[in-house]
Amino acid sequence: MAPSLRFGPTCQSSGSDYCLAARVGPADRRPPVDSITLYEKRDELHRVLQSRHFAKAKKKSRFLEFVCEQTFLGNAEKLNEYLIGVEVYERGPDFDPQEDPIVRVQAHEIRRALRQFYEEDGKDSAYRLDLPPGHYVPIFKKAEAEPTRPAEQIEGSASPQTNLGRRNALAIGLALFCLVLGTLFVRERIGRQQDVARKAAEPAISPDLLWFWKPFLPPAAPPLIVIPNHPLLRAAHDGDSQETLRHGHLIPKEKIPEFRDTIHYRELRGFYFVPNETDFTAVGETLGLVNFFELFASAGQRFRLKASRLVDFEEIKRSNAILLGGNQPWSGRVFLNPEGFWFRAGVISNPHPRPGERPVYRPEFDSVTNRLIRDYALVLMLPNEKREERILLIYGIYTQGSQAAIEFVTNAERMQELRKALLALSPDRRTLPGYFQLLLTTTVENSVPGKASLVAARVIPG
Repeated sequence: MAPSLRFGPTCQSSGSDYCLAARVGPADRRPPVDSITLYEKRDELHRVLQSRHFAKAKKKSRFLEFVCEQTFLGNAEKLNEYLIGVEVYERGPDFDPQEDPIVRVQAHEIRRALRQFYEEDGKDSAYRLDLPPGHYVPIFKKAEAEPTRPAEQIEGSASPQTNLGRRNALAIGLALFCLVLGTLFVRERIGRQQDVARKAAEPAISPDLLWFWKPFLPPAAPPLIVIPNHPLLRAAHDGDSQETLRHGHLIPKEKIPEFRDTIHYRELRGFYFVPNETDFTAVGETLGLVNFFELFASAGQRFRLKASRLVDFEEIKRSNAILLGGNQPWSGRVFLNPEGFWFRAGVISNPHPRPGERPVYRPEFDSVTNRLIRDYALVLMLPNEKREERILLIYGIYTQGSQAAIEFVTNAERMQELRKALLALSPDRRTLPGYFQLLLTTTVENSVPGKASLVAARVIPG
């Protein structure tokens, strides 16, 4: 396809069909390079969203942030009324833009709010964010400088003294012109160096990961990551092999009142304590934290880290939260989907199995050595009290399952596979569900997990 011609100001009064901008050779018909970096665009978007024109208008802010982020990701050509209506205004797959003008009305309000922002609080911004009428692809551009006023013409004849003064003024003007040119040259060099430094510092996270992790990344507040605490001699559960249970030490529940507030006390019929050095140590969750460190660092995000005994359910509900391991005393309260999977007493139950699925998933052990050889894990992406925030749970039956699941959700290739699987469950096959459950499995060799694979998935209604 032939490149389109762009007509600049020189064409405005031209009587011909072409102007200077259209008579360049083929090598010069390349589109101009965007001189505004992604970092600067995100910074300008953040400035607009934090302004009084958008800060309290959640839907307008979500609209503007969504179209900007999709443009940053290279998905500008996909932006249309249907997509915005479904993703931002949750109109559902039956949304008809012809009957419901919500997107057009809100786009008009956003354009008006942007004009007010740049006329008032943002008048000194170096950049401008615009949403052109009739389109949903935002445009970032540098603020136009104030035009200089032409100097007044001096009429009448000039005397020799005047000519000498003019020559001196001309020399001074030339010197100032050279100084200005030198200053601009230096500023340009410094600006380019700063652009290079900014680009090097920009968040670098794969789009294959971004769809999953976006609720936890900037501009969202740093998420809370919770690591589990376990007894030194762990309580055996229904997921253990019979060989393990035979070597347990039974202690009646009433003789250990210290454990009354733990999930073990509620779920287990009796306390069989078994010594363990590998499977129930939370080492897998701790190793998985390295994956989180790398992921959040690449996106320029910080996070908080707490032990589960220092966190209550009310704190979990108030912010983005990532829960590792399923042995918190309040962990059973976050299973919201009755059609999905449940984690209880060391096994994963499946009350409504689909073709090819089991009603219960238990870990597997070597018949000779009694070593764990297969583990299972649940990953749940759930809504929090604020719809903009999430609770992410990663529960392995044993610590190896947790580690493999963390590696699964921080791997771009595996997330690409998961995205396709979730789209297949979506009613319109185009819109990713916001909330879901995943059942994963992994092989285990010498107490080290292999790669996790997806066993089944469930969409959680929003």
